[in-house]
Amino acid sequence: MLVAGFPAVAFGTNCYVLATGPGQECVVVDPGTDVTAQLDEIIADNRLKPVAVLLTHGHLDHTFSVTPVCGARGIPAWIHSGDRHLLSDPMAGLSAESREFFGGRLTWSEPEDIKELIDGAVMDIAGMQITVDHAPGHTSGSVMFRPAMGSDESPLLISGDVLFKEGIGRTDLPGGSPELMQVSLRTKCLTLDDATVVLPGHGDATTIGSERANNPFIDGAGTGPSRGL
Repeated sequence: MLVAGFPAVAFGTNCYVLATGPGQECVVVDPGTDVTAQLDEIIADNRLKPVAVLLTHGHLDHTFSVTPVCGARGIPAWIHSGDRHLLSDPMAGLSAESREFFGGRLTWSEPEDIKELIDGAVMDIAGMQITVDHAPGHTSGSVMFRPAMGSDESPLLISGDVLFKEGIGRTDLPGGSPELMQVSLRTKCLTLDDATVVLPGHGDATTIGSERANNPFIDGAGTGPSRGL
């Protein structure tokens, strides 16, 4: 499988591109702030055709470029119903500091075609099968994605802002819940094989085994390192 990723300039939000290989259809995950140039370069270099944008949640640092990316190609944006309102009013999910950062320069319109992700659904898209795991705690509608991998490839989890390398997403923003975050970590992350590669919404890749052994915020009272919004 072709997996390409890069961090946005603002907030270091990781944007990912998934495809079965060069020259194929692809999906874009979490196009954040001012990522269109880098995204277009990856798409052109690998001769890819985007067919959808998948959003791990509705925070603006993960959705900032969703409308131009979708609009330029006539493709849908997928988001869980718990965060659907944040594509209409993205400021509703922000901290006071983040509202101040975006407030004076944000011109916003939601994508024309929005579809809703369902927990446990297996999406047949771009030649791939991608399982959707609803994992609330960071936001009400946070999800993670598990693409089906080849027999010679490690399992893969795109975790959004649920699980980071030695951290977890903050739970103090609107729609956040420390209790639900721990449930999501316990039932949706720690049930996966230790060899599962985790591609988080911010920071470096890790594995489930490494986080099981080293992450101080799993089964704890902490809210995790403050990353993103």
